[in-house]
Amino acid sequence: MTRWKWIATFVFALGLALAPHTSAQSQPPTAQSAAPQTPAPPPPANSADVASPSALLAATYDVISGPAGQKRDWDRFRSLCWSGARLIPTRANKDAAGFNALVLTPEEYITRVTPLFEKTSFFEIEAARRMERYGNIVQAFSTYESRHDPKEPPFQRGIKSFQLFFDGSRWWIISVFWQAETPEYPIPKEFLPSGS
Repeated sequence: MTRWKWIATFVFALGLALAPHTSAQSQPPTAQSAAPQTPAPPPPANSADVASPSALLAATYDVISGPAGQKRDWDRFRSLCWSGARLIPTRANKDAAGFNALVLTPEEYITRVTPLFEKTSFFEIEAARRMERYGNIVQAFSTYESRHDPKEPPFQRGIKSFQLFFDGSRWWIISVFWQAETPEYPIPKEFLPSGS
């Protein structure tokens, strides 16, 4: 199996884990389900995780990484996210041209990736970053590398767009929006580590 076919197989499996449940999506909202839901407040954060944008990104990558079957510290993950934060993976449409985006709450993300992490080792690191700040907001393009074994070459790379917020005492994730690298969309040189 070629490298890209193997990556496509894993990305497809991850896509299944992230795909909306069609039975729930196809049902019209009831009056009860249409009522706005107030997100639960996040648990207290480790001050070191939220002291800076760099610390916040490092904590995000660390908390989702681990061997198959290792339970992730999801309360730590929740503590990084502002109430109402969103995680937004993008992917190519299976049966049509173009791409689509799936908007998830932190709880929906946890629910969808947990079965995958129970079966598959997954380690993700930041390989490069371009960041801009204005006042209390930060936009960071974080180039990531995903591995099943930290000692092996990455099976996937891509870019995560982090939107971060400083409330005067700590940093928060407002959203994470990402796209995996494909042959059609290789990562541009300016978003790769120096010397790559």
